[in-house]
Amino acid sequence: MEKLTTSQVALKWGAILGVISIVITTVLYVTGLWKNTWISSASLVIGIVALVLAMKEYKEAHQGFMSFGQGVTIGFTTMTISGLLGALYQTVYTQFIDTTIPEQIKDMQIEAFEKQGMSDEMIEQSLESMSAFSSPGVTFLFAVLGSMFIGLILALIISAVMKKNKPAMDF
Repeated sequence: MEKLTTSQVALKWGAILGVISIVITTVLYVTGLWKNTWISSASLVIGIVALVLAMKEYKEAHQGFMSFGQGVTIGFTTMTISGLLGALYQTVYTQFIDTTIPEQIKDMQIEAFEKQGMSDEMIEQSLESMSAFSSPGVTFLFAVLGSMFIGLILALIISAVMKKNKPAMDF
């Protein structure tokens, strides 16, 4: 088996995970299930599986060895690529395909504020404060940064479990 670089593995698995993310996002948006936090969280499990498979592929290409740093690089880069693809698709989808989603999010926020017992004035102030963070560019940025952060945490954990250093050479 050829020696793969961490970049090659991360690019491959980042693209695979990105496409899976796009399919899941589309299904959740079309069915309206995106509002269900538990169902949306299932994508985290898929991300973990993809990182494990990516690191396993790298190890197999290197006689079963992978350092902690190589694993972190693979995991973080995989999740970053996937996050970029997913965030780009989400932005395009909510801005051009189903433009009602941002309004639905706003309605859900209003409902949550009302359940907390906030007055109409307080709700309006909160919505004004939040509007600066709900532009497509900021939403895209936070989606990518969130994916990178989660990717780093997952990469650290999974790499710590899957690492296997090459033995030191005896002289």
